[in-house]
Amino acid sequence: MRERWPRRPPGAASAVRALWIATTIAVAFLVIGGQLLRLAAMKPESLRLQVASEPVAESHSRPDIVDRNGRLLATDLEGHSLYADPALVLDRDLVVERLAGILADIDVAGLKRQLADRSRRFVWVRRGLTPGLAQRIHDLGLPGLGFRREPIRTYPAGRLAGHVLGGVSIDNRGLSGLERHIDEVFGVEPTLGTFDANRPQVRTTIDIGVQHSIEEELAAAVARHSAAGASAVILDVESGEVLGAASLPEANPARPAEAQEAFRIDRLRTATYELGSIFKTVTIAMALELGIVSPDTIVDVRVPLRVGRFLIRDLHPAGRPLTVREVFIRSSNIGAGRIALATGVERQRAFLQRLGLTEPMRTEAGPVAPPQLPNPWGTSALVTVSYGHGIAVAPLQFAAAAAALVNGGYRVTPTFIVRSGYLASGLSPTDPVIAPETSATIRGLLRRNVTQPGGSGRRADVAGYEVGGKTGTAEIAANGSYQETAVVASFLAVFPTSAPRYLLLVTIQEPRPSAETQGEITAGHTAAPVAAKIIARAGPLLGLATH
Repeated sequence: MRERWPRRPPGAASAVRALWIATTIAVAFLVIGGQLLRLAAMKPESLRLQVASEPVAESHSRPDIVDRNGRLLATDLEGHSLYADPALVLDRDLVVERLAGILADIDVAGLKRQLADRSRRFVWVRRGLTPGLAQRIHDLGLPGLGFRREPIRTYPAGRLAGHVLGGVSIDNRGLSGLERHIDEVFGVEPTLGTFDANRPQVRTTIDIGVQHSIEEELAAAVARHSAAGASAVILDVESGEVLGAASLPEANPARPAEAQEAFRIDRLRTATYELGSIFKTVTIAMALELGIVSPDTIVDVRVPLRVGRFLIRDLHPAGRPLTVREVFIRSSNIGAGRIALATGVERQRAFLQRLGLTEPMRTEAGPVAPPQLPNPWGTSALVTVSYGHGIAVAPLQFAAAAAALVNGGYRVTPTFIVRSGYLASGLSPTDPVIAPETSATIRGLLRRNVTQPGGSGRRADVAGYEVGGKTGTAEIAANGSYQETAVVASFLAVFPTSAPRYLLLVTIQEPRPSAETQGEITAGHTAAPVAAKIIARAGPLLGLATH
């Protein structure tokens, strides 16, 4: 008889199938769990090798930026950036829903589309997360999400010196200002989860204390005069080092897009203005240097000066002839025009060229807007340029030119990076723009304008600092004509005049009349007092002894 297998008891087949299914599921969970644990433990470098075919934006490690005394202006901090691997995301709707509960401004539809493409292995979700947000997302435990360590550019002083510093992109690359200069000259290093803490610092010429004083006083002036904007710079007249430089409205270096937009309207560097009567400093220096006049030369300013279709008048007519010294202190347009006529177009153009006022200038903070020169440069332009109309320059460029008029005659180029043994202009001591004697005369005129009754710079005097200065009030041109009620008010200051160390140039765009200024918008009532406040605060910080 054929031997039979023993019969299984009822339900045995179902039990075997159940056991097999349970074993299969358990093994599957172990495999998947092991893979997830392996991925969670992987270093970013390993992940990058795995997804090498997927283009991934690189972040960059940047050197610290410090002020001249070593105080921190910009640095890299370690941050976390969130990415997703669509091939490992088990439930994209759940992932997006959970992330949206933490990252309120996330693009839900866009992220879902990206996660739906499982051929992609790397999708940025959010870069530069705070530690708190990163921890909350980590605690969700969602498969397919991971973090990458990245440097996050941070500015400990906030918006301070924003226009000078510039800003960086999401990849930590310089976009503008000194940040861009660092990329171009010093270089930045691609990084993936590593940080170089030993990179040499970039030491700027900026003094944080001086910078803060400038920005605070400018902001108060803009509010006080309901002005459209303002700028100021303090320059070392011998080295060209910029101790402080500000433009309002300010730029925020921590917000790259905002910094880029604001950086385009840096009123100190990227905008040009007709600066008005501070140009008379150039005109008088030119005529003195060429031997056309002396401080005591008499100039007839009794009647307006007709030049082409222009009739040149004085705001406060003297009604008598003036010496050159008085032309400067009373800020006579007629007197400046007559001195320019005695000089001539060619010599005027050549002198401005020697001062560096006719060619584009570049600094570490970026290019300076090129000067807008008269075209044609004829007799009418000769006269209007003498008192600061018909020619427009960036305030920073004019400040550099003016430094040569007070430092003994040597050109300097503004610099924002500390250097040693450095003559910024590259000119040798045997190649002055003006003679030391001419420079001394100009300093004397500037000092008289601040101390003498009737001087337009009286409100800029600061006890103990021997301030000298010149006002400039230039009407703004619009629709082919000048507007009497819209002006750029400027004050050029040097201190101390007996042994010049620093130059300050303040500009206020479109100040409005107020009770404080007795309804005036001229520089003597607006820009000069701001210069005095800045000097009073900056002087002690610069180590200047009062006299």
